[in-house]
Amino acid sequence: MIRVLIVDDSYTTREFLKQIIDADPRFQVAGEAANGKDAVEKAATARPDVIIMDLQMPGMNGYEATRAIMETHPVPIIIHSTLVAPEQTENIFKAMKAGAVAVSQKPPGMGHPDFAPLAEKLLRTLQLMAEVKVVRRLKQKIAPAGTTAAVRQLIRPASSSRLIAIGASTGGPPVLQTILSQLDPAFAIPMVIVQHIAEGFLEGMVEWLSHSTHLTLTIPKTGESVKNGHVYFAPENHYITISPSRTFRIFRINPQERFKRPISYLFSSVASIYKKNAIGVLLTGMGNDGAAGLKEMKDQGAITLVQDAETAVVFGMPGEAIKLNAHSFKLPPSDITVFLNKAARESRPQPLKSH
Repeated sequence: MIRVLIVDDSYTTREFLKQIIDADPRFQVAGEAANGKDAVEKAATARPDVIIMDLQMPGMNGYEATRAIMETHPVPIIIHSTLVAPEQTENIFKAMKAGAVAVSQKPPGMGHPDFAPLAEKLLRTLQLMAEVKVVRRLKQKIAPAGTTAAVRQLIRPASSSRLIAIGASTGGPPVLQTILSQLDPAFAIPMVIVQHIAEGFLEGMVEWLSHSTHLTLTIPKTGESVKNGHVYFAPENHYITISPSRTFRIFRINPQERFKRPISYLFSSVASIYKKNAIGVLLTGMGNDGAAGLKEMKDQGAITLVQDAETAVVFGMPGEAIKLNAHSFKLPPSDITVFLNKAARESRPQPLKSH
């Protein structure tokens, strides 16, 4: 049985969530907390398997509580939020950077037509995130970027890199921030990113990431051309592919589709169009989306990178790619950026030498 700690300053919301959780025999409410300070104490004493964490609370807020819990008694934390304007979502992604593993939309009241699907989605998220093995986050020395053996030995792309395709899921937003924030000022290779995230939070994530990079971040539309210096994000619940004329083709995922693989769809498209002139990157995430598509990219001559187990919140997707031998290199995020910067420098037209 999965033990859940509910953290919310609203008594009504706590009771509402208790009803949803108590109605499912897989779960048990391990305790309640009305503020961040109480949440930190209950995380230690109630020993929950997973925590639902509100953000806006008096005193210690959800972000501060998440940071404290991850430093003392780490537990998978799901940020539970109503949909807000993108520019107001900074604390959600700050909490994810501090160690929260997912964000979930608060279900509306029981009479609302969206209640059943959102309540079911919340329970499914609780079950999946309870399985995540989180680790204590303490200040520790981190090896300087570019010091791993793989980076020292390489790093030379096999050919000119014209596109970078990236896939991420659980734990992905903070890793994307790390990568984007460390790109060279002259970095120009276009990127296309598929990030699994709860519906309604993509625009907020893009807004948050935009503060970490000089590149242009956007959610493209069908027919839009791929441009240098741009980072494109797949729209929620859509597949994103690239046509032979280097324009985007975007179409909605059938909700009845049992196995949705938007990362592999992107990678497969890039393998077909760009072949060896591309780089594929598969980051932290649960499941196996992206593994098969990354193998297609590698088979076409592209360089393929996966995040290492030591830094991944969930090693599911990178691990599945490794099983398929779909990776060229296994690297931590900072070294992935070292590689991408190297690729961008070598892909630039070289100035003519004067004689």
